[in-house]
Amino acid sequence: MASRKPFYLLVGLLIIAGISLSLHRHYTYDIPWLPGEKRQTWSIEAKVEFEATGGEVLASLAIPSTQPGFTQLSQHTASPGYGLAYTEKENGGQRAEWSIRQARGEQALYYRVDMLLDPYAVPPKPSQPPELKVNIEKEPYATAAKQLLDRAQERSSTPFTLARELILEFQNQTQNAELLAQLKPQINWVVQLLQQAGVPARAVHALALEDGRRRQELIDYIQVFDGEEYKLFNPESGEQGRPDNLLLWEYHSGPVLEVIGGRNSMVTFSMIEQEQPFSVALNQKFSESELLNFSLYTLPLEEQTLFKGILLIPVGVLVVVLMRILVGIKTSGTFMPVLIALAFIQTSLLTGLIGFLLIVGMGLMIRSYLSYLNLLLVARISAVIIMVIGMIALFSIIAYKLGLTEGMKVTFFPMIILAWTIERMSILWEEEGPHQVVIQGGGSLLVAVLAYLAMNNELIRHLTFNYLGLQLVLMALVLMAGNYTGYRLLELKRFKPMVEDK
Repeated sequence: MASRKPFYLLVGLLIIAGISLSLHRHYTYDIPWLPGEKRQTWSIEAKVEFEATGGEVLASLAIPSTQPGFTQLSQHTASPGYGLAYTEKENGGQRAEWSIRQARGEQALYYRVDMLLDPYAVPPKPSQPPELKVNIEKEPYATAAKQLLDRAQERSSTPFTLARELILEFQNQTQNAELLAQLKPQINWVVQLLQQAGVPARAVHALALEDGRRRQELIDYIQVFDGEEYKLFNPESGEQGRPDNLLLWEYHSGPVLEVIGGRNSMVTFSMIEQEQPFSVALNQKFSESELLNFSLYTLPLEEQTLFKGILLIPVGVLVVVLMRILVGIKTSGTFMPVLIALAFIQTSLLTGLIGFLLIVGMGLMIRSYLSYLNLLLVARISAVIIMVIGMIALFSIIAYKLGLTEGMKVTFFPMIILAWTIERMSILWEEEGPHQVVIQGGGSLLVAVLAYLAMNNELIRHLTFNYLGLQLVLMALVLMAGNYTGYRLLELKRFKPMVEDK
């Protein structure tokens, strides 16, 4: 007897691979296990205002991109009469640039971006540490700054602790802090002293997200690097870490807004929080995804809709396998119930059952007449196909005349399969009688209904579409069922008298 170890090894590998791929999808791309979940998005509008002087105008605004915690979904602008271009600087920062040949008076430009709150967001390019710059200050500012830095270095051991202690020193040594504030803001001093100590740091501009707020301004944070890793620090309190709902707007050592040909420029922000189904959010998130993300969300919507139906077929196949091998239900055709179940999904269960029974019932009556004509098989099947098409058209017209719009959905039935079903049942009637027709026909409908209930389940539809690895698990289950050689459940009734005799 051949060893079954390779078989069990194959089944085990399929299950492990399927579950591993599903877990990878969940934890890497934030795909939920349950349907109906929503994702939080922020719609943020930046309003650029300035007074044009009458000549050429070039306005450049820093814009956010995908960053840890946030994924950019879409961006739009409203700037009548202006040319627009999205540019990327050498340091990695992205900007929106408006240009016009001539403008005068008050101007207002709008930029809107939708950001998905995404704990699994991966920036296209990691944030790079800034170049170290050492500035030489004149006295007495140089001495005051050195005192602050020396005291902070005494109580620190890492770049992050140095940044925290330096901010606290500005709060504790009020005289030195007030003196330095006469020359430049505190945040600039902290960044300068960190760079003087060999720690890459820079001031970044962030936006505190709060639902329904208007005309908000950016706030400053300090970004401190320790190798490739960085931490954010509040320059006022020294608190380390990114607060909830804090979006980094400009973090590449560049200006937020530059206007050439205008004066009195400013930018303010309005924001609103929204919730949308995860499928909508992920369609946008994966619209320009990387090659190794094998997600159906990267396909056009038409193909996504197609695959939502195709990926349900293995579920129906598993139902048929279990009902035939384990239960012992006879069906007319091996996988005809799956095709009928697909038709039920399109027509609804009640409409599909009525339409199926009417078409097959009338088809059997007409097919019985064709038996007397002694036609060849190909011609007979062709005649049945034409007959099925005619009956479907007739039922659709009658349903429309009676105002029964549901009846028009019988056109979703696979006509070739219906023709073969009628042919097989007619032959079965002639060879084994109407009893077998009822058994196999009823079995086919029962299995089709069970397959429909499984395939039309919202949770199953969600899992099969979003977790392609589950197809491997379904294959493993089919292989395991195919290895079963015991009694079927319906055979227990057949052998029951043998047990009673004992």
